[in-house]
Amino acid sequence: MADERTTASGPSGTLVGRTGELATLTGHAESAIAGRSALVLLTGPAGIGKTSLLRAFLGGDACRKMTVLHGSCREVASGTGYGGVRALFAALELTHENAGDSPLLRGAAARALPALTPDPGPDEPCAATAYPVLHGLYWLAANLMSQGPLALVLDDAHWCDERSLRWIDFLLRRADHLPLLVVLAQRTEAEPTAPAAVADIVAQPRTSVLRLDPLTEGEVGEMARLVFPTPVAPTFAERAATVCGGNPLTVARLLRELRARGVPPDELGIREIDEVGRGVVALSVRALFDHRPGWVRDVATAIAVLGDEDAQHIGALAGVPAARVEEAVTLLRGAELMAPDRPDLAHDVVRSAVLGTAGAPALAALRAKAALLLSDIGRPAEEIANQVLLVPGTPEPWMRVVLREAASQAEHRGAPEATARYLYRVLEAEPDSVPVRIQLARALAEINPLEAIRLLEHALSLTSDIRAKAPIAVQYGMACLPVQHSRSAVRVLTEILDALEAATGPEPDPADAELLTLVRSALLITGSDEKATIDAVRERFARMPEPPGDTPAQRQILAVMTLHRALGGHSAEQTARLARRTLSSSGVEVDNWSLLLSSVGLSLADDGDGALEALNRSLRLSQENAAVWSYVVALSSRALVLHGLGAMADALADAQTSLEIIGEERWSSHVTLPQIALATVLIDRGEPERADELLARIARPNFELFALEYHSYLMARARARWALGDGDTALRLLFDCGASLAEAGLTNPVFVAWWAEAALICAAEKRPDRVRDAVDHGTELARRWNTPRALGLAALARGVITPGAPGVELLTEAVGRLSVSPGRAEYARAELLLGGALLGTGDPRGAREHLRNAADLAQSCGALALARDARRRLVAAGGRMREITASPVDLLTGTERTVAGLAARGAGNREIAESLFVTVRTVETHLTSVYRKLGVSQRTELASVLHTPSVPDPRAPDWVSAARGRY
Repeated sequence: MADERTTASGPSGTLVGRTGELATLTGHAESAIAGRSALVLLTGPAGIGKTSLLRAFLGGDACRKMTVLHGSCREVASGTGYGGVRALFAALELTHENAGDSPLLRGAAARALPALTPDPGPDEPCAATAYPVLHGLYWLAANLMSQGPLALVLDDAHWCDERSLRWIDFLLRRADHLPLLVVLAQRTEAEPTAPAAVADIVAQPRTSVLRLDPLTEGEVGEMARLVFPTPVAPTFAERAATVCGGNPLTVARLLRELRARGVPPDELGIREIDEVGRGVVALSVRALFDHRPGWVRDVATAIAVLGDEDAQHIGALAGVPAARVEEAVTLLRGAELMAPDRPDLAHDVVRSAVLGTAGAPALAALRAKAALLLSDIGRPAEEIANQVLLVPGTPEPWMRVVLREAASQAEHRGAPEATARYLYRVLEAEPDSVPVRIQLARALAEINPLEAIRLLEHALSLTSDIRAKAPIAVQYGMACLPVQHSRSAVRVLTEILDALEAATGPEPDPADAELLTLVRSALLITGSDEKATIDAVRERFARMPEPPGDTPAQRQILAVMTLHRALGGHSAEQTARLARRTLSSSGVEVDNWSLLLSSVGLSLADDGDGALEALNRSLRLSQENAAVWSYVVALSSRALVLHGLGAMADALADAQTSLEIIGEERWSSHVTLPQIALATVLIDRGEPERADELLARIARPNFELFALEYHSYLMARARARWALGDGDTALRLLFDCGASLAEAGLTNPVFVAWWAEAALICAAEKRPDRVRDAVDHGTELARRWNTPRALGLAALARGVITPGAPGVELLTEAVGRLSVSPGRAEYARAELLLGGALLGTGDPRGAREHLRNAADLAQSCGALALARDARRRLVAAGGRMREITASPVDLLTGTERTVAGLAARGAGNREIAESLFVTVRTVETHLTSVYRKLGVSQRTELASVLHTPSVPDPRAPDWVSAARGRY
């Protein structure tokens, strides 16, 4: 870019007064080449020399060692979705047409296409949320960095759109040890288009702020010596620096104007500086226009509005022939108002001066005319709409059409901020437009759900027809979920459902039936979120017939009905049947909600394999859609299922991996399942301190209101406190859990078996009477649920609080029942407790047999704490057993095991990184640690070291081992 590049740096293009800043930028580039990523925010007022400095930097030796992508933002495109991204990547010419042939778009990088193309094609898949596009752009940058160090240099970043800045923030948070340098140049006096996004970037530890100061008197003297052929008096340079405030652009303009007037650079010339210096750019523009034909001003103004356009389009806007445009450009370039290397004005200060001569009414009319011109020549709607946004007043009808189309394009590419910006202008003219409010709320649901809720409430108030209100209510209900407004959602959806059922009658037509299904599905989902609503919703739908499951909404209803039946604890057999029906294929793709909820029902019904299959399908679907939140929930859910199956090492791998993934996300504080899952596993692995610390850091607002995760949290926290010797706190937490479950009407005995855990603590502390009522209640629930795990836990709980031979009999029953359940770790614990009871009744031989079984079972499960306890008791009972020691595989962290397992199956580092939503560098770091801990030197050795036949293997994705039917 050549606007400020010559004028701000000196008439000959020599960079004056910026040696230190150039050295700083070069140092950051050398660090990036060495693998230390950084972002430099280059700031200063207009004309201070930012772009001149960038040009010098980009022409230096350091940048010749890097792939450099250089772009500039413009005010007219400041609201475009991913406009800054397109400015950076434009030189790569990545389009839908060449996507299949470009190595840069391989793998997940193909998801970047919606951001790279100004006009989304009709066949381009819609980016339902922003994350997939951000993820794709990250991998596009990663592909570039695989070829060498990368520099992203974006000028005039104060006009950069929010979505592009959010991607830069996203990229930097994943930039550990990457050869990446990002340079953003922005004006200090200009309010950024997206101040919050800029603030987040500045807060990054990799960000350095480089402020350009005004030129000194000596540096102004150096510039003057480049202009004047005669000696420059020090007082002349001093006065010029004072009048111009040391601004290089203003100084250069002043010096050239003084020379053109024949003013000498001495004591006599000082008197001319004040007259010429103030407002020198605007004065020079006005002077040029005053001495040239009117069409020169018209051409310059058209260029100021349209920017870099061909002569035909500039002429059409200015109302002059193309030949005259060329003549005007020559005149403007001679006056140094035009850039020397492209058909645009030399600087935005010049642009402002040119537009200032037009007057507000004339400029508004010209921008409207420019929008029409761009429409006539077939430019994308967003480009046209950006001109419309700069037209003051209420948008005209044709402008609203353009703004709506632009909003749809922005929504299509996953740019909600741009969508909202366009639609808010439409709303100015159509404040009671329900369709606009609905679309605007859809865009804001991800970035500002409270505003989305307000818009939808207004839309509901504007709508009288119940059939039209129903879809709005569904959208309202889903918008309420992220901000914990479930009670409002349930109230609205209940009112709508009542009115809709009354309007459609007992035998609704197919369209009404589907509408009813949508509302029922939304009500079930939102009502299942909090304790205050779950019981009422469950009661309402208790007698509702099961839908056939032929549509996505019907599938969701089946899934939520599965969840409610499971949590109600009435029939494990019916729950499992309903879950399998939800998952069965009948031409309708099963969504993540349905997969996740069905897995809960199957797991509670002792169908561990079925639960894993559902979660593996959810993980695959989440990967395909780059849905990181769903992926994290499914992965941590699978960790809990694996823990219940006694596969502790695999559970640890899933839980820790899910926690590592959310560590890169700004919404991580609202996700609690990874922490709960990891803590649950760590307790059985003998690390209660770490588990307790992890749980203590959970700070989700109003966590106690939630129906599902809160109770799992209480259970995990109680187990951690008991393992740390704090029985009183553990019991308090468990009884709190029981009271909370009762408040929510959740009566499944194995969902959170707090009563059985409390029985173990009370038995150990010789306080069995404190828990008898709870055990009796749990036993009754277990008999109703009637699974081996539930009945085994009931016998276990009764056995530990029953002394003598009756207690041994109950514990023997517990061992028998749990031995045929999927709960291998619980089976090991039952063996341990039976062995202890036999010791108490004087049967050391029988005790040793069960204690040995407990130790062997627990060690094979990876429940190291239980295994060591069993061995200690065995030795105390006169038995022999080697020390329980961790195998080399047990030394791996959970994420290391996940990475190692995928690598052992043949996945490359990039495939592993894409599948786990982490960086390639993260994978490399984990593999290095794996090789060191396992004592291997290459991937081919991993499979034999990791192979443990007795442990379920749920982690092989389709792209590694499709035939195994996993993941």
